[in-house]
Amino acid sequence: MADLPNAAPLPVGHADSPHDWSDYYDLMAGRPPRETLLRSLSLFDAEDRSIAADGTAKPVRFAVDVGCGEGRDTAELVRRGWRVLAIDGEPEAIARLQARPEIRAAIAQNLMETRVQRFEQLELPANLDLINASFCLPFCPPAQFPALWNQLTAALRSGGRLCGQFFGDRDSWAVYDHMTHHTRAQVEALLQPFTVELLEEEAHPGKTALGDEKFWHIFHWVICP
Repeated sequence: MADLPNAAPLPVGHADSPHDWSDYYDLMAGRPPRETLLRSLSLFDAEDRSIAADGTAKPVRFAVDVGCGEGRDTAELVRRGWRVLAIDGEPEAIARLQARPEIRAAIAQNLMETRVQRFEQLELPANLDLINASFCLPFCPPAQFPALWNQLTAALRSGGRLCGQFFGDRDSWAVYDHMTHHTRAQVEALLQPFTVELLEEEAHPGKTALGDEKFWHIFHWVICP
């Protein structure tokens, strides 16, 4: 990938990276939920208002937060009254999530469950309302990505939503063969079978959360079967 705009910084989790997941979680603490999740929730809220107008009780919806990290998105789902299963491959992420007061309260009320599972071990319930995959899918090894994508999309109920990000082929981290990157055409092919409620592409120089210079090429999306 000699045409990459910048030298590639090492992603968190790489064996030679000067940073570890603890550094990343420290920086993410207190950050607001991601925009793709907020877009999905606003669409559900509009549907719930329509249900309420008919005199029907608002449903208790069920979400899975895949790659939940320290919980910036999970906490928003809990705050809005969702049942949540939060999954991450890093035990420290789940430990930090469970330490949050609002998460402890939701677990005590049987509205919240956590699991330590890596992509290759992932097991999902059926008929989910929402799967939130904020920034985690690019960290799936390419050989495992097709099976993961099929599992995610198959777990949604009719009318459910899946939201997240792909990294594009011009992203600095596209040099790493243990990560999954997509061209615009590949993204459109993946999303084509679904109703695309959001698809935004960004490409620009910037920095990682840990301060390393990086060229970002990201696709943000919300889809509905």
